[in-house]
Amino acid sequence: MELYPYFKSVLEQDRSAVVLCDLDHTIIYMNPAAGERYAKNGGVALLGESLMNCHGPQSRVMVQKVVAWFKQDSGHNLVYTFRNDQENKDVYMVALRDEAGELIGYYEKHEYRDRETMELYDFKP
Repeated sequence: MELYPYFKSVLEQDRSAVVLCDLDHTIIYMNPAAGERYAKNGGVALLGESLMNCHGPQSRVMVQKVVAWFKQDSGHNLVYTFRNDQENKDVYMVALRDEAGELIGYYEKHEYRDRETMELYDFKP
């Protein structure tokens, strides 16, 4: 069974921004939420561009340090990088690995801490 469409659908439906980068820091994927979130910076036009162009000098150094740590051990996969109190979220960098456990890239994960406002089993559009 081809799993790719299922994994892609998970990312496409996520309400949080998901930006995938390869080890050269090239943005290789943005889900729709990321396209909207980063619209003022170019949105999906950022595909193929370096993530480093979107960050200041200190952030670039920290991204490089995290990627170096990911490379050290296949068990190094998650780093807490930022707290945004205004949006009530925590931000993490997450390693992307192939079937053999080799590092192939990374992504930024946003975890919002607000209580869900949607009604349980609300089937309205």
